[in-house]
Amino acid sequence: MHVRFAATRPDGAFALAIPVASGALSADRLGSLDAAVRPLARQAAESARFEGETGTILELFASEGDAARRLLLVGVGANSDGYERAGGALAAKLLTSGETRLVIDLTGLGGNAAEPAAKFASGAVLRSWRHDVYRTKLPAKSRPSLTEIIIVGGGPEAETAWARLDAVATGVALTRELVAEPANIIYPESFVERVRHLTDLGVEIEVLDEAAMREAGMGSLLSVSAGSAREAQLLVMRWDGTGGTKEPIAFVGKGVTFDTGGISIKPAAGMEDMKWDMGGAGAVAGAMKALATRKAKAHVVGVCGLVENMPSGTATRPGDVVTSMSGQTIEVINTDAEGRLVLCDALTWVQRRYKPKTIVDLATLTGAMIIALGHEHGGLFSNSDDLADQLLAAGKTAGDPLWRLPMGDAYDKLIESPIADMKNVGPRDGGSISAAQFLLRFIEEGVRWAHLDIAGMVWAAKPGPLWEKGATGFGVRLLDRFVADNFEG
Repeated sequence: MHVRFAATRPDGAFALAIPVASGALSADRLGSLDAAVRPLARQAAESARFEGETGTILELFASEGDAARRLLLVGVGANSDGYERAGGALAAKLLTSGETRLVIDLTGLGGNAAEPAAKFASGAVLRSWRHDVYRTKLPAKSRPSLTEIIIVGGGPEAETAWARLDAVATGVALTRELVAEPANIIYPESFVERVRHLTDLGVEIEVLDEAAMREAGMGSLLSVSAGSAREAQLLVMRWDGTGGTKEPIAFVGKGVTFDTGGISIKPAAGMEDMKWDMGGAGAVAGAMKALATRKAKAHVVGVCGLVENMPSGTATRPGDVVTSMSGQTIEVINTDAEGRLVLCDALTWVQRRYKPKTIVDLATLTGAMIIALGHEHGGLFSNSDDLADQLLAAGKTAGDPLWRLPMGDAYDKLIESPIADMKNVGPRDGGSISAAQFLLRFIEEGVRWAHLDIAGMVWAAKPGPLWEKGATGFGVRLLDRFVADNFEG
């Protein structure tokens, strides 16, 4: 989708959208329309009970010269949060409509329109992303036609405001691509190749293969990949926009590119969804791209533990005991609780290598998280109230909402093992919490840590305000906002 900004409407054919705030269908908002069209638009709004609620659209066709133009009144609600959703609503409405160009006229909106203009663009670009790579017989009417959005009246600062949001949208697109691809296309080694282009943006990339991980003592992570013909990879991405003046923060992502459950195999129904069990790693990669694209003045290390969890004669068995990189031993009760086995070694590695004082891990870790929070919030667990508050605020601002859940000694006791330092699962009760307690055992003293269980957020069964059905890109906007608010200044 090509976005550009202009001071006046262009000539030629285009669909025209007029943003309207809640209860604000005044003469000023319709003043840019032809005199003959204004009463028609007002009457249509009254008949349809259009009142400018966020994302609502009133569509009509109006004569303009010898042609008929598609005119849309789009509601932006009562606050600035509505602009992005309004842009998404317009993209969803027009993407396959046959229209090729959309003009959004902010003239007369009042105040500084640069940020609203940029948010309109962001919403439209995010909502228009689709993954049609393998659809060879898509009917013409189902193919995207909208290719250009022109925003009028944003002022000279609109391009600057858009540059930042465009960088984030680019990161979201990478995450969605990685999550949406099938497991025969995206596996540990091909995941790495998909992100190597980040070096062009200044990101340093390091990759540990299985031999290197074995030498480092990552027996926990490697126990997950033991049954697969695909080699595990530890992908490390480093962006330093501080010129070496600041210590790094770390993002760690679970990257199980396909999860059969291993020997503790999952039911067949719905197993195809497990191609997106690398959503945490996808979010980390997308966030690194967003930060590097906008040249963030922060030092960030992104680590992705990439594995495929398959059953075979070499796979880890329930009851096996493995030794993690930290030296702690783990009794593997259920091989389908594999994400924590991957993350614990990745967490140990990044702490020993880079010694970050702040770590955020992201993972589609537990089905129990979906039972608890549905698809409305990602789960947040942390050993630091300050860090938790920072992430909650960033999620609210960015539109990737989180909800904090408790931790404590009583939950930690649920993963005690009779023959090892711990077991990898506790009882069904509090399953997401005991999983977080497992990870906390690998966090060194003095390190602020947060675990985001995003199992219910990386994939959508139906379209949303800023995403089509499928991969949502959850986590990228959250991490970018978290860095901008707390580590750049």
